[in-house]
Amino acid sequence: MTKPCLVTGLAMSALMMVGCAEGGPEQRASVGTPEQRAELFDTILSRVERREAFSPVKNEALGVDPMSEMAALRDEFVAASDPVSFYYALSRLSNARRDRHLDVAILPDGLRLPDERGVPHAEESDDSAPLHAPLRVRPDYGTPGEVTFFVSDLPEQSSTREGPRLGDRIVSVNGNPFAEYLAAAIPYHRYSSMPNLWWRMALAFPERTALLPPEFYREELELELERLDGTVTRVALPYLEPESLAWQGASDPRYPGFALHHTTGTYDLYLPDPGGLDAVVLRWYGFRETLIEDVDSLMAFASREGLLDHAVIIDGTRSRGGSKGAYALQRFASRPFRVTFGNLRISDVTLPFIEEKRAEVGASGALDSGVGETMDDGRWLMDWLENDVLDSLEAGAEYTNDVPFKLAHLPKDSDGTLPPADVRFRGPLVLLLGPQGGSHLDQFAAQVIDNGLGRTIGMPAGGYSNTWEWEEVLTLPGTDQPLVRFMYDIGHTVRPNGEILEGRAAPVDDFVPLTRDNFAEYYQVLLERALGVVAAGRAS
Repeated sequence: MTKPCLVTGLAMSALMMVGCAEGGPEQRASVGTPEQRAELFDTILSRVERREAFSPVKNEALGVDPMSEMAALRDEFVAASDPVSFYYALSRLSNARRDRHLDVAILPDGLRLPDERGVPHAEESDDSAPLHAPLRVRPDYGTPGEVTFFVSDLPEQSSTREGPRLGDRIVSVNGNPFAEYLAAAIPYHRYSSMPNLWWRMALAFPERTALLPPEFYREELELELERLDGTVTRVALPYLEPESLAWQGASDPRYPGFALHHTTGTYDLYLPDPGGLDAVVLRWYGFRETLIEDVDSLMAFASREGLLDHAVIIDGTRSRGGSKGAYALQRFASRPFRVTFGNLRISDVTLPFIEEKRAEVGASGALDSGVGETMDDGRWLMDWLENDVLDSLEAGAEYTNDVPFKLAHLPKDSDGTLPPADVRFRGPLVLLLGPQGGSHLDQFAAQVIDNGLGRTIGMPAGGYSNTWEWEEVLTLPGTDQPLVRFMYDIGHTVRPNGEILEGRAAPVDDFVPLTRDNFAEYYQVLLERALGVVAAGRAS
C-alpha cells in the first residue's frame, strides 16, 4: 500500500494552494516571519524530544521514527505564510508522532480557519459538527495490509437506483483514485494504530471537515462507486447539516433475542426474550461521569430481579474512554485481577504537572477532562508524585517507576490486584470489541484479556492509551501572541502482562473482521458467537 508519507498529486496540490495563499497584513503578521517559524519549529522538536513518552512497540509496528518524520517537515512549516497553511503545518507536525490522543486545538485569539467545523477547540463549547454527505462508510478489514471503504448506511427513503447503495465500494474521490486520496489525507489524521486510523478516516470521509485543508473538497462529494455486481457508477452528493439526516441504521448494533430494558449514560441494558439463555447484553458507551452510579444501579437491579447468575455480554465496539473501568470490572469478574499500570516521563514539565495535580486534588480530586479519575480523594496519587516522582527527578531518571494506573484504585505499594465485588455477576463474561474506541476501553479490554476474565470477540480495540498528557499554548517566538494549544504524551500505560499498551491493543480471542460482505449481519454474528460461548460455559 502507498506509504502515508508519500506526497501524491492531491497532497501536493493541497500544500501548494494552501501554502501559497497570501492574506492581508494582519494575516501575515499573525504567522510571523520565516525566522520566527523556524525558531518555533526547533522549539517544538526540542520539547517533544525531552517530554514525549514514545512507545517503542508502536513505532516498530508502524515502521516509523517520529523525530525523523517531524524533522522532515521543517521546510513546509517554515514556508507556511498564512494562518490556514500554518495551522495545517502544525497539525501535520503533531500527527507525525502517531498518537490518537494528541490534537492541535483552535484558540479564540490564535490561528483561525475560515471553516472550523470538525476540528478541536480549546474551549470545547466552540466545537461544531461538520456538514455531512448523505451516506456513511466503513472500512473493509477482510484483507490484512489493505483497506477499502464501502457504503454502510444511507438516509431513510434514499433513492438507490442512481445514487449510492449499501455495500458500494469507493473507487475514486473527487476525481482522485481512492488510494491516492487516502495517502494524501492520512497526515491530517491522529492515530496510534492502523485499524483505528481506517475507522476514524471512514467516519470523517462523508464530512466536509476542517480536519483536512479546503482543497480536499469540491462543492459536492463526487464519488466513483463499484456496485456489488461489479458495475461502476458516478454520483455527486451534497453536503448537508448533520441533524437533517435520519439514517436507516443498516450497520448499527442489533441484538436479536434481546429487548431493551433501560438506558443510562454508561450502557443500555438488554434482557433476553422469554425462553432465551440466561444472559444480559450491555451496549457500553464509555467510562464517564456517571459510571459508578450507573453500575451500582445495574447491580441493584440484577440483585432484585435474580440476574446475578446470568452471563454478561458487553458490547464495547462503540465505547468511548474515561476512568474507573476497574470498578465496573469488579462487578463482572469472577476472581481477583491485576489492573493496568502506568508511569511518567521525567522532563521540564514534571514539576508544573505535580503543581497542576496538587491544585486539582486540593479543589475536588484528580481530574481527567473535568471528571474525577480516582476512587480515593487523590492522596494516593499525591503520595507518589511528591515522593517517588520527585526522587526520580532528582536522580535524573528518564521515567518513574510503574504504579497502578494513575493510583486510581490502589496505592503505589500495591501489587495491582483487585478482588471481585461481593455483589457481582457470577456467569460467564463475553466482551465484544472493535477499533473505533480506545484509551480507557483499551485498558478495560487488556484487563479482561491479560487476566483471562472472559472471552473477547470481534477486532482489537483502537490501541491508544497513555497515563497523562501535557497541554500548553504555543506562542509566536519573541511575542505573547498565542497560536494553538499543543499536547504531549507524558507517560506510558502498561498492560497487566507488562507490555506498553500505546500502539498495540490486546488481541481478541476470536477475531471477526468487519467486511463489505458481512456488515449488515455483523452484530448478529458477534452475538451468535457470544451466545455460543455462554452455552458452552453452561454445558461445562
